[in-house]
Amino acid sequence: MDRGSAQKARESLDLVFSMSNFLQTGLDRHSLAILIALTEQGVNPEALAAVVKELRREAAAINQHSSSSS
Repeated sequence: MDRGSAQKARESLDLVFSMSNFLQTGLDRHSLAILIALTEQGVNPEALAAVVKELRREAAAINQHSSSSS
């Protein structure tokens, strides 16, 4: 990737991260970069959103279970 392309990619990620924060998605830059790369590879964005939601539900259930076990 040349310098100009790398700069545009950084700027695009910065913009997406700003929108993500505004929408309070809770996604960090690294997660967003992975999700963007997956969509660029042709993965269905709606399917990715469903996976993220399910992972969050699972994580919350695990956290609730471990805090109630203590």
